Amino acid sequence: MRNIVNADDINTLCNKHLIFRIINDKYGIPPNWMREPGFISLSRIILEQQVSIESAKAHFEKINSYIPEFTPNEIIKLSDQEMRDCQISRQKAKYLRSLSEAILKNELNLEVMDTFNDHEIREKLTKINGIGNWTVDIYLMFCLQRKDVFPSGDIAVINAAMELLEYETKDEVLNESKKWAPLRSLAAYFLWHYYLKKRNR
Repeated sequence: MRNIVNADDINTLCNKHLIFRIINDKYGIPPNWMREPGFISLSRIILEQQVSIESAKAHFEKINSYIPEFTPNEIIKLSDQEMRDCQISRQKAKYLRSLSEAILKNELNLEVMDTFNDHEIREKLTKINGIGNWTVDIYLMFCLQRKDVFPSGDIAVINAAMELLEYETKDEVLNESKKWAPLRSLAAYFLWHYYLKKRNR
């Protein structure tokens, strides 16, 4: 299986780009944030949109303990009130239902997703209401361990890069990130690592 965080790629990235050598020297290598591919992980990433990881985890645990098992069939059965009781916002409830319906209608098969390239996966997933590029980026990196993904919509990654590179705009970071190919996922992992460690999180 692919592994974003590995010794050879770390050496390559740190030797080519000073920014990552600085992070590595100060905080060490980042953890490999791996998740099991599939419906549960993609649902959790949807719940993590625009909220803290801690909040999203609490919301997932609430709904997961309410239903017999976390499957599309069980999600579809939940009423609006039950979703609210599980602290799932109306918008996120709509997104979870859209994902569940796509799977139940055989419009989306997450089990074979890894057989497609990044572009094809993005096309398939963004057809689902509530799944945008950030959600796809996180799924590609965390669940499928794709090596050359840069989550341009992630505030923590962008802010860490701006801070380290002394840039003033997101566009400058995105332009710089092109130089980190084909290891942009590892670059993002380093930037998350820096962001979290510096803030004692």
